[in-house]
Amino acid sequence: MSEENKDLGDKAEEAAKGAKESAQEFVNETKESAKEFADDTKEAAKDFGQEAKKTANEFKEGLASAGGDNKKILVGVLAILFGQLGVHKFILGYQKEGIIMLVATVIGYATMCFIIGSFIVMATAIVGLIEGIIYLTKSDEEFYNTYQVGKKPWF
Repeated sequence: MSEENKDLGDKAEEAAKGAKESAQEFVNETKESAKEFADDTKEAAKDFGQEAKKTANEFKEGLASAGGDNKKILVGVLAILFGQLGVHKFILGYQKEGIIMLVATVIGYATMCFIIGSFIVMATAIVGLIEGIIYLTKSDEEFYNTYQVGKKPWF
């Protein structure tokens, strides 16, 4: 029996050595895998940062070439001159709001013989005047972000 115990002991030692070697290999593989993952993550973060900078530059170039200044002045002047007809709303792409102002003005002129028509026409003209002044006093970037990108329809 002692030889059997000795054989079992040797087998146990060999199994322990094998387990230790396997564990060491697993640790080494895990370290390599973690290092590769960290390198891949750094590479992806670098690519993402470069792409973000590229997108920001494209946006800045788009803002510069969008003609925000020309559209701002055009819309501001038209709002002051023809604001009650809603022309400035149509130019900015706000069809619903432009139609509302146009219909209100037409109704105002149609009911001019009544006192209420004068107030309606005056109200739409005042709205156009105020919006024109607001448009012209905003900076180009603020106008572009608020009315062309943000689509803020009134004031």
